[in-house]
Amino acid sequence: MVKKTVKSMVDDAMSVITTYSVEEAQELHGRDDVQFIDIRDVRELEREGIVPGAFHAPRGMLEFWVDPESEYHKPLFGENKQFVLFCAMGWRSALATKTLRDMGLEKVAHIDGGFTAWKEKGGPVADKPKKG
Repeated sequence: MVKKTVKSMVDDAMSVITTYSVEEAQELHGRDDVQFIDIRDVRELEREGIVPGAFHAPRGMLEFWVDPESEYHKPLFGENKQFVLFCAMGWRSALATKTLRDMGLEKVAHIDGGFTAWKEKGGPVADKPKKG
């Protein structure tokens, strides 16, 4: 039997993390000291598009890429930047932001409403580049 619902976990995360409105995120987009992190599945990127300049870190690999002791560590996560996570609606990114805070990453936040809200409010969107 489930002891916690996804909604209760998201609510718990939202009470302790930094959440940017789309407008606040748009102000940060493109700054050298800020890195947007797209945690959506690659199929979502192909279907919906991407935020230009965002680094794709699939939710399933995020903790491994952030941890400097992991063999999968990505040096980007060791840089002195503000990391702004987003998913499609803001639920996965809320949970991921809390997890990264729990891991000790201090300058991490997420976007309220995720990519869907970003797109609806006129944030820049591009097609996912084709490989090959």
